[in-house]
Amino acid sequence: MDIIVRPVVTEKMNAQADGLKKYGFIVDKKANKVQIKRAVENLYGVTVESVNTMFYAGKRKARFTRTGYVAGRRNAFKKAVITLREGDTIDFYSNI
Repeated sequence: MDIIVRPVVTEKMNAQADGLKKYGFIVDKKANKVQIKRAVENLYGVTVESVNTMFYAGKRKARFTRTGYVAGRRNAFKKAVITLREGDTIDFYSNI
């Protein structure tokens, strides 16, 4: 469970899940594709066909507010988009 941080639940990822059987996850920065594939298969009981990973660098963000200048950073993260075998699905909303 240390490899998968959380699923990506957005409109775009939901559309890809419905049509292309692709699901997104925020994963540990040091995890490789084999570890991600094994973690998803063990956690959800599905068969993963492919894993695509991308690394998003942290960005500096600043804005002017009533109290003055506020500066900060967004965290860097790694995202994995997995493609499932035909017939397999993952339901993120079953516990709601």
